[in-house]
Amino acid sequence: MEDFLNAFALLSNFVLVPAIAYGSQLALGALGVTLVFGILRFSNFAHGDTMAFGTMFTILATWWLQSLGVNLGPLPTALLALPVGILVCAIYVLICDRMVYKFYRKQKADPVIYLIASVGVMFVTNGIVRFIIGPDDQNFSDGQRFIIKARDFKTMTGLSEGISIKVSQGLTVVTVIIVVTALFWFLNKTRTGKSMRAYSDNEDLALLSGINPDKVVAVTWILAAALATIAGTLYGLDKSFKPFTYFQLLLPIFASAIVGGLGNPLGAIAGAFVIAFSEIMVTYAYKRFAGYLLPEEWLSGGLLQLLSTDYKFAVSFIILLLVLLFRPTGIFKGTGV
Repeated sequence: MEDFLNAFALLSNFVLVPAIAYGSQLALGALGVTLVFGILRFSNFAHGDTMAFGTMFTILATWWLQSLGVNLGPLPTALLALPVGILVCAIYVLICDRMVYKFYRKQKADPVIYLIASVGVMFVTNGIVRFIIGPDDQNFSDGQRFIIKARDFKTMTGLSEGISIKVSQGLTVVTVIIVVTALFWFLNKTRTGKSMRAYSDNEDLALLSGINPDKVVAVTWILAAALATIAGTLYGLDKSFKPFTYFQLLLPIFASAIVGGLGNPLGAIAGAFVIAFSEIMVTYAYKRFAGYLLPEEWLSGGLLQLLSTDYKFAVSFIILLLVLLFRPTGIFKGTGV
């Protein structure tokens, strides 16, 4: 029994807890992608770098607050700076919409044209972020690091393996629950949210009903910017902030949205956890885990690892490819918001 509990603790520490936190971060990113797709009808390839842009200004505001001696004690100071990042990111995406996407919207361009335009916005945004904050890792995390340490868990339980939970991981899960609940309440209960859903279901009928399309577009971009900034900040606190990393995150975020059902918010959340658990479980070395459950003579000399962590994003690509081949609509049928 003790071996089983040690195996479970080991798996929880290196797979379950990180996958839940990572999946929560991907869920917010995928929700932003699915909102833009569901309402504005195009795949926004600039979303990963939008996350980096919003997070960058959150970091700059965090450093400024830290220089003034302002902090939240055990919690990261970035929580105080987050509204600044959201505000600046929202202004930026609205400017991008006015300067780039609005022209194509008036022309009623094909979705592929929007996609190509978003790739251009992606490269410009990436260049701005690298120019302002630099291409290297940036540290902005402060406060208490762990909710529970592995050593303390071992002492409490008497097990050989411990479970450590970082403050950033716990904060991620709590924040995602609050944000997702608020988003679904907004979309289903408020007048603006219902207008957005109507616009998503049938644009022409919504316009005939007196819905202001400019307001719907603006609110969609503001929500996408908020989701991107929150997701990017949580990811940066949990792991690190590096502009190129956020560019790479575009693949698992889009994979999450498509696996769940592009345009379906619930599907985006489900797809995010499928991708997160798949990436981490496939790249985890199971040798120690198997050592608790299998006889020693059964164990090979290898790490019992299916793929190196260097190929983590390849897992997202393979899952995305399989879904597109065998179930293009995703886990949940892709529908309007």
